[in-house]
Amino acid sequence: MTAHRKQKIEFGDFQTPDNLAQAVCEKLLNFGISPNVIIEPTCGVGAFILAAASAFPASHEIYGFEINHAYLDALREKLHGLKNQSQIKLVQADFFALDWDNILRACSGSILVLGNLPWVTNSTLGTIEGENLPKKSNFSKQSGFDALTGKSNFDISEWMLLEILRCLQGRSGDLAMLVKTAVARKVLAQLQRQNLPIREASLFAIDAKKSFNASVEACLLFIRLSADPSDRLTQYTVYSDFQSDHGIKVGYRHGLTVSDLDAFDTSSFLFGTCPQKWRSGIKHDAAPVMELTRMPDRFVNGFGEVVDIEHDYLFPLMKGSDIGSGKPWREKFIVVTQHFVGERTDRMRDLHPKTWNYLERHATLLDSRRSSIYKNNPRFSIFGIGDYAFRPWRIAICGLYKSLNFRLIGPVEDKAVMFDDTVYYLSFEQETDAREAFALITAEPSLKLLSSLIFWDEKRPIKTAILNTLNWLKLAKKPKIAIQSEMQFTLELST
Repeated sequence: MTAHRKQKIEFGDFQTPDNLAQAVCEKLLNFGISPNVIIEPTCGVGAFILAAASAFPASHEIYGFEINHAYLDALREKLHGLKNQSQIKLVQADFFALDWDNILRACSGSILVLGNLPWVTNSTLGTIEGENLPKKSNFSKQSGFDALTGKSNFDISEWMLLEILRCLQGRSGDLAMLVKTAVARKVLAQLQRQNLPIREASLFAIDAKKSFNASVEACLLFIRLSADPSDRLTQYTVYSDFQSDHGIKVGYRHGLTVSDLDAFDTSSFLFGTCPQKWRSGIKHDAAPVMELTRMPDRFVNGFGEVVDIEHDYLFPLMKGSDIGSGKPWREKFIVVTQHFVGERTDRMRDLHPKTWNYLERHATLLDSRRSSIYKNNPRFSIFGIGDYAFRPWRIAICGLYKSLNFRLIGPVEDKAVMFDDTVYYLSFEQETDAREAFALITAEPSLKLLSSLIFWDEKRPIKTAILNTLNWLKLAKKPKIAIQSEMQFTLELST
């Protein structure tokens, strides 16, 4: 990777087109924004500095901060001859080294924080060994397992936005930032959880492909801060573009962010606790070894090797792409090394030597799996396994697909079908129970509730946290449920 390419990635360098910066400032004028002080925390080559100078000529001061001195030199060239050039102050500085508390406290009058923060995640910076990072912390308060498995990965702009908003707490002001839409939602959810005083907030979708050649959902995030501690963010509006007058109301219910409040409110009678916990498929991080394809006379792994192992550990496998696209089973199998998390695996050495020898031949790959969840667990461990995984009937859905395409999956060759970890599923001992549940889950009110909680632009829009809020039994006539244990799940519908 060239030094220029590495720098572009490290600093999330997506320079804002002049016409987009101008359109943002025009939108702010329509809102009646008239700031005394404007701050651009990462001004780049200055599209927002120039647009703001034109749109808000009465502003006393416009500050542009930027770490790249070449960008500031280019911007200074553009400022020559500008009528209100004297109000613009440029500072070469690293965002993470600045004392934003003091900077913002020193600003008098109404303030507008404006711009386009870096579009890069902390994990991406880790991959290229970038140093343009805040001090490491689990600032989003992820639980232990989520933090270990990568859900604590975050966009640098998320941290930067929350830092700016923290420093603005207790005063009136406005913030208008171009960010990924997912980042905007996370920031607003954090503000709501922290009960910070917010007068109002809006999202305006932008065409990131056209403006930045980036294949990601992005928006203008607009927040009006309040000095009144009683002001609370209960909902915000999402617009399809800058010209839209009518948007979708997004808000908070029961600790969740709701993508469509109107739809949620009409189906909220189903909101509650799912009668059975949705599970994710097996996580093993070693597909070439653990996943096999059956040919007419042999099994072959991902390396093209012929595999001869005992069938006790082989189970039919359907991938997330199979479930999401409606494909049938494709003669795929998975090696299931445990019946529950933490089960000893060394028993295979004597009871199933072919399987043990096969795994040992590929120990270099299996023992070097990077996720910390494998540490201090038996050798060749897998996750997403338990008694529930061996019930023969399932209702499954792929979390990566952009539709609520539930599948009813029965046993294959007298064995329960396993899934990869992009699939979520319920499992049942009896076919009749599975079919009854499937009919209730795919009924229109159920789908409406789930849709109102899903943000379809996310990478994995369907989540267990959402699925587990659907109490589909409320759709049944006189439902009676008996759960003796996770091993025994029965559903009875009395007539």
